[in-house]
Amino acid sequence: MSSEKKQEKEGLIEFYASYRELFEFFCNNTTIHGAIRLVCSRNNRMKTAFWLVLFLVTFGLLYWQFGLLFGQYFSYPVSITVNVNSDKLLFPAVTVCTLNPYRYPAILKELDLLDRETEMTLFSLYKYNVSGVQGRVPRNRERREAKEPIIFPLEKIPVGESLHRKARNVVPEDDVVEVKQRAFNFGFKLCNETKGDCFYKTYSSGVDAIREWYRFRYINILATVNDHGDASGEQLENFIYACRFNEEHCLKDGNFSHFHHPIYGNCYTFNHNRSESETWTSSMPGMKNGLTLVLRTEQHDYIPLLSSVAGARVMVHGHREPAFMGEGGFNIQPGVETSIGMKKETISRLGGVYSDCTEDGSDIDVQDLFNSAYTQQVCVRSCFQAVMVERCGCAYAFYPLPAGAEFCDLNKHKSWGHCYYKLDAEFSSDELGCFTKCRKPCMVTDYKLNAGYSRWPTKVSENWVLQTLSKSNISKREEVAKLNIYFEEMNYKTIEESAAINMEMLLSLMGSQWSLWFGSSVLSVIELLELIFDIVAIGAIILAHRYLTKNNKSVEEAGRAPRTDAYYGQTEQQNTQTPHNAPSHGQMRVVADITPPPAYESLDLRSIGGGSSRNSSLRSHISYREEGGWRGE
Repeated sequence: MSSEKKQEKEGLIEFYASYRELFEFFCNNTTIHGAIRLVCSRNNRMKTAFWLVLFLVTFGLLYWQFGLLFGQYFSYPVSITVNVNSDKLLFPAVTVCTLNPYRYPAILKELDLLDRETEMTLFSLYKYNVSGVQGRVPRNRERREAKEPIIFPLEKIPVGESLHRKARNVVPEDDVVEVKQRAFNFGFKLCNETKGDCFYKTYSSGVDAIREWYRFRYINILATVNDHGDASGEQLENFIYACRFNEEHCLKDGNFSHFHHPIYGNCYTFNHNRSESETWTSSMPGMKNGLTLVLRTEQHDYIPLLSSVAGARVMVHGHREPAFMGEGGFNIQPGVETSIGMKKETISRLGGVYSDCTEDGSDIDVQDLFNSAYTQQVCVRSCFQAVMVERCGCAYAFYPLPAGAEFCDLNKHKSWGHCYYKLDAEFSSDELGCFTKCRKPCMVTDYKLNAGYSRWPTKVSENWVLQTLSKSNISKREEVAKLNIYFEEMNYKTIEESAAINMEMLLSLMGSQWSLWFGSSVLSVIELLELIFDIVAIGAIILAHRYLTKNNKSVEEAGRAPRTDAYYGQTEQQNTQTPHNAPSHGQMRVVADITPPPAYESLDLRSIGGGSSRNSSLRSHISYREEGGWRGE
């Protein structure tokens, strides 16, 4: 009785006897809606088929929705959050440049020679006769040096002619170029060291061609100066006459840093690379709480072929960022008061898999030559300079000098112009890969600028204002300009990126879809996983059982056949060697070894009978031969 109870008691781990039993149990007990219909309507095959199809279609739609959700999740979308904050703001750095390089005494001789070559070019192309670009070259010396060959002469080039054509001299003196004539372009020829690869740097405008040709020659002159700072002969007070910030005097050397730009001349940066405690801040909006500068804009003794505009160059940028005046600056007019209202905006991007941005540029394989905070422009210019040094053997004068390199100079690097202009074309089309390497920073601070202009000084106040500035030899309003930079409001905008679909939201959306199609919960999913596990387990048990059964049968068959053949082969051999009249105890011994013991119903000696032992042994031997399937001759 106790043994029967033990057998009826459920075991710790049990599996179903068949797949049918497994599915019936699942459909009867699961919390998934619709599954029970597959069992309760089994007597009606049409209903069973209908609910089976409906169940499978619903299941497919569910996982199609899951696929869409996972596709959106792994595309890593972001959502934008815009916040408006109000607080005391750090005033940005402001860089102002003279807009035109000065004729520095250190390179005055080279500039005079370049001016004479420019006069010769202007006369050859346009019959424009001058006594010196700045009135420095005597006529007799010009005639004496006019026959000297010009390096990289500016030429008139027919439109559509091959860039690799044969070089020719400047236009003959009797060939006058019409201003409106479109049949010719203007340019100069550049070749590599072997003269095997040449091309023309051409322009449709003669003004642009002359300015670019002059700029190219001017860069070579700057390369002869060891440090661009040595070329600076201008003092801060000669360019900035007055400086006030938040109604305080700020014209001090400690508030300004200086650098020289090859095209825009001497540049001075206010509030740059200062400690946080020394950085100027604004706590109130308005013009009086900002920066006010009075700048000198006279053009006497400047170089007109490098810049044909008057005024000053201005750029607003971050405290730790360098000023790229050509890309981000703007000009202000002389005799005009320019007011710039600012609004601060901060952009915070998500890094990692959400966007291709970098935190500080440390993960980018480009050396920062500007020693400043990371910006995309800093990385791109550093990348170009590195490739320039690698392929051309010298550095471009507009960017910082890498360690161990030198600036390009025609006296040392005859073909650097050919290399540079080709490299610049590859750089613009991103064939160098600099824009691909240099990713956007994850944190960017930008300043939105609004400009307003007014005449300054007015006709009424012009006399006393110029009289006040008379100590600086200012006699005309076109020689000065006023600049106001301030915050329009203390509110600033913060734009932040956040993950549009994170893991919590993904699980929530999946749960919503599961509830929509099946009206169940997470436990229902576990039930489904349990069903899958049971199916796999039963399948594995069946396969293992079949495999073991097959192996056991093969082992039994392989184990019986060899023993029987070998034994009876040995018995036959013994029988052939033993004479018929030999004693029978040997035969009895062999037969007894292979015959199983008889199954007696009783141990009574009377049941044995009185037959001879030989007859009993023969009967046992015959019985064994029939059961073992041994075939006699």
